[in-house]
Amino acid sequence: MTTPVIPPSPTREEYAEQYAAALAANGDETIFDRAEPVALFVEWLGDARATEPNDANAMTLATVDAEGLPDARVVLLKDVDAGGFTFYSNRESAKGGDLAAQPRAALLFHWKSLRRQVRVRGAVQPVTRAEADAYFASRARESRIGAWASEQSRPLESREALEAAVMRETTRFEGEEVPRPERWTGWRVVPDSVEFWRDRPFRLHDRLRFDRTGEGWAKTRLWP
Repeated sequence: MTTPVIPPSPTREEYAEQYAAALAANGDETIFDRAEPVALFVEWLGDARATEPNDANAMTLATVDAEGLPDARVVLLKDVDAGGFTFYSNRESAKGGDLAAQPRAALLFHWKSLRRQVRVRGAVQPVTRAEADAYFASRARESRIGAWASEQSRPLESREALEAAVMRETTRFEGEEVPRPERWTGWRVVPDSVEFWRDRPFRLHDRLRFDRTGEGWAKTRLWP
């Protein structure tokens, strides 16, 4: 078996070369003057949209199942506001089962182009039917049909079986609007803590954590 090539730690000269752009992006000390995390996250997401090659809103969603075993997968953030971080999926999927058993989750955004990441932890709440309906209606028709066709997370015998299911649902809804399946919904992670991390040379990174305190936030600068 071929041994994977793990990059060595950068030398002093390599740090100077590789981190020139990151230093320009991550040297602003004003982030430590912020009073709450949501506006700072929105600002960083905007930076990422300008620099990431695709899916700046991609995030790792970590859940725990009924037996306490953790799991993680990448999903897309679809909304963020003072209420939390919202995403959508199939309620009958593995993640949906985890969230039903243990309605708490962690999120991780990692933007390689900016050498930044954001970690979120908190309770999970389902979105309202109106919110789920509105977002589902905004999706491409083919994606809405796919939501009806897919038995997400269950065993699939072949690609042909998936394509046949898509064709069946395409025919069923021909000439009609595609409604939201009851099993398709969304969740909102209501943050208890939000940590901002940005890369600095020689592993001397910046870390800023916000912890919810009643109606406000306490902030703490952390050692790297």
